[in-house]
Formats: sequence, structure tokens, C-alpha cells
Amino acid sequence: MNARMRTLVAAALVVGIASGPAVAHAASPPGSVSSEWMAPSVSTPSVSTPSVSTPPNAAALEAAIAGLGPQHRDATAALVRVGGTAGRWQGSSGVADIRTGRDAVEQGRFRAGSVTKVFTAAVVLQLAAEGRVDLDMPVRRHLPGTVPDRYGAVTVRQLLNHTSGIPAADGPGDSFEAQWEHRFEVTDPHAQIADAVAKEREFAPGTAQHYLNINYTLLGVLIEKVTGMRYEEAVGARILKPLGLHGTSFPGRTGTRIHGPHNRGYQAIPRADGSRELRDVTEWNSSDRWAAGDIISTTADLERFTVALFGGRVVPEDRLEEMFTVPDVPDRVSGKPAVMTAGLSRIVLPDGTVAWGKTGGRHGYNTAIGATRDLSRTLVYSVNATDAKGQDMNGVALGIVMAAFTK
Repeated sequence: MNARMRTLVAAALVVGIASGPAVAHAASPPGSVSSEWMAPSVSTPSVSTPSVSTPPNAAALEAAIAGLGPQHRDATAALVRVGGTAGRWQGSSGVADIRTGRDAVEQGRFRAGSVTKVFTAAVVLQLAAEGRVDLDMPVRRHLPGTVPDRYGAVTVRQLLNHTSGIPAADGPGDSFEAQWEHRFEVTDPHAQIADAVAKEREFAPGTAQHYLNINYTLLGVLIEKVTGMRYEEAVGARILKPLGLHGTSFPGRTGTRIHGPHNRGYQAIPRADGSRELRDVTEWNSSDRWAAGDIISTTADLERFTVALFGGRVVPEDRLEEMFTVPDVPDRVSGKPAVMTAGLSRIVLPDGTVAWGKTGGRHGYNTAIGATRDLSRTLVYSVNATDAKGQDMNGVALGIVMAAFTK
């Protein structure tokens, strides 16, 4: 693939980063790849004319995650699952801890960042299917006192697809060091909303798209208001428990740790002599992301969730279309056509294959879920990126995506 096509794919995937059965593997040297190809999963729906009909390219996938560790420019570890009707592949590479050099934990947990938004959107769409939320109703009707009249009639659907025009809440700053200094602070979602709506709106509701966490912070509050449950409890009762996602959890408002086996996350810090420090960023309070980005999960759980979601077992079919409907508006930042939907993003690969998915980034962790609409190819990865919140897509992650969808 030429550089231009890689750039186009990376641009489509980077949103969300900047703002099956287990398989046993023999131990492998740090930095080497542990992988296994499997026959098609019996739980994957049959597809008459699949978007992707070839088996996963094991050689390309192994190459994409080869050589990871503290010496690698972009990542210390990676966990990957590729599935679909043509077969399955899963692999891991790198180290769980740079101090010990211990192999990456293939079934490890990780911060999934903005993949949280897919869970949030799914719960809102469930409530809409139950008649408890009207997607076309102004948000202030559900949440009086939140969105000012001067903003216009911001609807629930506009929060879901990021066309509300509500600006971001203030934070400690965009630089890593600024965020590092505030990494253990607890943030209240209601205070974030009040801070955001005290500003002027960015644009009239429904006229542009701007991907911002504040939309999903409001949706988290909406879920609590409508269900009478804490956001985390509602997602647990409606999605995690029914699907048996036992490795998925929320850290809670004051939590800073990833409980259970996990690969540690690191941020590369340049030194004056040209070398770099890999600073451990595993422990971090994520309450500033909350319903927009604080979930912790595993590749197995996210794969199961993706298959169930696309298969219509999480959101009823009539409401599921919201997740595959891109609003006909421009992106506020790029001016190009919008690509975000209610929780997902539309990605057109170089060969014309259309995939839908969501990326997420927390310091030390880049994550993605994705699939073709017909589930002929699915992908979940967690990459322990050394600049997970950087403006450009992580090179290892991009390589995984391209290898996963290679025909």
C-alpha cells in the first residue's frame, strides 16, 4: 500500500484516540510473536456474499506485531483477535512489564478508552427501543437545566452522532505533562457539563459534526436519569451480564488501577540527550472520561460484544441502523464529510471494503473494535502504544488494521 492510502486509512481511524474461545500458547521470548490460526467459529453468522471471503493473513498479522518491547519505537505490547466467516487468528507480542521483561498477557485487561462510547450508545438505543427515550426530543426535556435554550433544540440523536454543537469542557491542558500532574483528580460529570454549556455553542445543532466527549458525558447522565441506576450499573445489567463479559468493568469515580492480569502502559518522554524515558502510566483516574471513555476490557470480551452488537443481539434491528447511519453534514475540523455515527465510525479501506468500528486511546493504551457489517471479518486489538494520545495513528495499530483486512 502506498503512503497516501495509509494516510487516508489512518485519518479515518484516529478519531477517538486524540480526545471467543481462549487458545493456549507456549511461552515465547520477549518481543516475539505468539499466534494461532483457527477454523471459522461456529458462533459467527453465515454470510451468503461475504465482504471478506479469504482467511486472515497470518504472515501479515505476525509481521504487524513483531519485535514489540521497550526497544520498539511505537509500542511495548499488542493483543490482537481477528475473526469472521473465513477463519480466526489471534496473537500477542511484547512484554507485560518492561522491568521484568515478562511476556505480554494475552488474556490481559486494558483501558479501552472511547470504545466506551459504543456501550453508551447501545444503552441509549435500547432505551429508545423501549420508548423511554425519544431520539428526536430536545435533551433538555429529558434533562431539565442542562442544555440552555440559547443552544437551540439539541436532540438526543445529535448527542449520539456528535452534531450537537456543544463545546468541550475545560481540562488541565492537552500536553502529557499537564495531564500527568492531574492524573489522580476526580472529575464530576455534572460539573463538566456546566462548564461546557457556559460557553457559546460551536455551531447550530445538526449542521456539522465535531467529535467530543461532552456529548457522551451528557448521555451518561441521561442514562442515569431514565434508568434510575448509576451509569456503570445500567451498562452492567443491560450488556455486560447478558453477554457474559466477565473481563469488562468500570474503574469507578475514584479508581486508578486495572484489576486483574494486564499489560502495563507506558508513555515515551524525550530526554535532553536524545534518549527517552518510558514512564509507567498504568495507574490513572479516568473519571474525566466516564461514559465517554473509562471502560476496562479484554480482547475476548470486546470481540464477543462486537459480534453480538452487529448481529442485532444488543440493540434491536430497527434502532441498530442508527449505528450505521452517518449524518449528511461536514466535519467541523476537516471540512470533509462526516464519518461518525451513533457510537461507531465508517471506514472505507483502500480496496473499497467498508468497515465500521471505534478506536479508543488512554495513555499507554490504544484499542479498537471493528467489523464489516456482515461480520465476515472482525477485529479487536489492544496496543500498548508509547504515545497513545498522539495526533497520528500508532504505526503498530495501523499495521494491524491493514493486515486484518488484507484479502
